[in-house]
Amino acid sequence: MSQKCHFARDLWSQLDALRLGMNYSVEDTEKRQVLIDDCFGESHPGSFHLEKLGYEAMLGVHETGGRAVRHHVTDICDGWGQGHDGMNYILASREMIANMVELHASVVPYDAGVLLSSCDKSIPAHLIAAARLDMPLVHVPGGSMRPAPNMTTSDLGGATAQFKKGEIGIDKIQNLQRCGCPTAGACQFMGTANTMQVISEALGLMLPGTALMPALGAELKDAARAAGRQVLKLMGTGLTARKIVTAASFTNAICVHAAISGSTNAILHLPAIAHEFGLKLTAEDFERLHRKAHYILDIRPAGRWP
Repeated sequence: MSQKCHFARDLWSQLDALRLGMNYSVEDTEKRQVLIDDCFGESHPGSFHLEKLGYEAMLGVHETGGRAVRHHVTDICDGWGQGHDGMNYILASREMIANMVELHASVVPYDAGVLLSSCDKSIPAHLIAAARLDMPLVHVPGGSMRPAPNMTTSDLGGATAQFKKGEIGIDKIQNLQRCGCPTAGACQFMGTANTMQVISEALGLMLPGTALMPALGAELKDAARAAGRQVLKLMGTGLTARKIVTAASFTNAICVHAAISGSTNAILHLPAIAHEFGLKLTAEDFERLHRKAHYILDIRPAGRWP
């Protein structure tokens, strides 16, 4: 076990007693303690399935000799906040999630962490928390929703406008609603959710190749389990989030953002994340780097294809 955890246990013996009250074994108290914090909840499809991925991450930790402890901070959905005052709470949720993850990881002296999120504000929140905690840490994405027939959930916004103008009828709206979200996962276009999954991988806090896996596929479950194993390996090397994410990482992420024609909300989130890593990004940085990048994806909403 790390010096940090031993120090806390020596200071206050109640810590182990409390752990034994929630199905720890005596042997578990001597293991490396790993925080697993996800955004599971029935708040929207992007978080609905995260409990199962968190379970896989837990298994990976246990397989590698650690003891995982699970926490949840449910996020909220931009899609549910459209067209009314609920939208005023969306950005504030980023700060609340980041604060709660920081609280979870700071009150109890965890040795490492696995964070699981997939959507607009939860991923930036987890990246902000990763910078603050500066511990060995892996971010696991929630993956992408499967596509609907030649449409994405973003098409429903335009359909609503068409309906209000009398261009389409209620039957068309209902048909789109009933097939627009066929599975759990992040909405199936290059909006903020999928953009931030890609950016997390570009920053280096995600296992390579895991961004945008199908949300309910076996590959993503395997990746979550591998993340649980990997975080124990990071502990052995002393590699923390701040050692992984550098100024060059943000340059890379901005270039990737341009290449995928990612959500413009990245200009809102990346500077906030960089700030927590002790770095500064400006709109001029995006302008300069975007002009050098190659556009490689023709994906909605900037492109033609779902």
